[in-house]
Amino acid sequence: MRELWAGTDAGKGEHHCTVIDTNGTKILSRRVPNNEPELLELISDVLDISQEVTWAIDLNAGGAALLIALLVNHGQRLLYIPGRTIHHASAAYRGDGKTDAKDAYVIADQARMRSDLQPLAAGDDISVDLKILTARRYDLTADRTRAINRMRAQMLEYFPALERAFDYSGSKAALVLLTGYQTPTGMRRMGTSRLTAWLKNRKVRNSAAVAATAMAAAESQHTAVPGEKLSAAMVVRLAKEVMTLDEEIAEIDALVESRFREHRHAEAILSLPGMGPLLSAEFIAITGGDMSAFGTCDRLAGVAGLAPVPRDSGRISGNLHRSRRYNRRLLRVFYLSAQIAARCCPVSKRFYDRKRGEGKGHKQAILALARRRLNVMWALVRDNRTFELNPPRGDSAAA
Repeated sequence: MRELWAGTDAGKGEHHCTVIDTNGTKILSRRVPNNEPELLELISDVLDISQEVTWAIDLNAGGAALLIALLVNHGQRLLYIPGRTIHHASAAYRGDGKTDAKDAYVIADQARMRSDLQPLAAGDDISVDLKILTARRYDLTADRTRAINRMRAQMLEYFPALERAFDYSGSKAALVLLTGYQTPTGMRRMGTSRLTAWLKNRKVRNSAAVAATAMAAAESQHTAVPGEKLSAAMVVRLAKEVMTLDEEIAEIDALVESRFREHRHAEAILSLPGMGPLLSAEFIAITGGDMSAFGTCDRLAGVAGLAPVPRDSGRISGNLHRSRRYNRRLLRVFYLSAQIAARCCPVSKRFYDRKRGEGKGHKQAILALARRRLNVMWALVRDNRTFELNPPRGDSAAA
């Protein structure tokens, strides 16, 4: 039976699909709207030519989600080739121009020639939901950071003592204070006792200490800076925005934890010290919870940026560096969990201390621990078992 490769250059509104045979000869080239009827017609037309088709695409989400779902539902073999890979590969093909048709041909031809590409499969409902929820949480935390930075910059222009007085990223009491009082004159007029009572009525913890800190800042400045009134109004808006974002982040956190605990590997992942519900959910969202998609734990380490790659040339050997292409969110999961485990897990702490004793810095020791823990995570998910501080003798999955 004739073997074909179908490469698709995916877009938001339209895709371009090019089909080639074993000799690289173009069999079909078509631009298709990103709608179900047209995509089904494309799949049918390609399968009419041959049932032995390998599909390849340069996106694994976004505008390509519908096409991916249709191909998976039809039982088709689908490969994912990152757009950056296609960009570099295009330089080896004739012509300097760039078109969707050329990119689709390059995608199909790379799928024909390369044997190291992993099949792309649709994630289960839980991992897809976690991907959506964690992405939303990431956006909310980024918005929160921007709002706090803008609020502090605004306070710095008219009341620098108050800007220095509190850690607004971690103090809800300071945000509550700013919703009512933002200027030194207003705080002095209120007085310490009344300000304490005002904060206490709004269920602020340590209201007396918060009021005393705010009054000390107010007493240090008696000059009204031009624009103070409008700046104070902007600070009120930003403080309320941060509090609203805090509430939404808390709601998202509850949804993330609830959904994650329904995953089949939740117990195994949570058993590893340092892996709380949020980091664990992010791990599932990034990997899909299916370790077979990576083949080996070394490949997963490469995706996470925890496997050094050589930069050898001539007489230079053993020159190792972190790969330029890796998933920073996945690296963050293992790095943060390793930092926590180095403090609370005796096994991880011993490994960390040993690396420090070898002369490695804190960051190097944490990265080494993260790499070791990745092996442990791989074994736990593969075998669907929980972590044990004292595993049976001969068990290679010890941290």
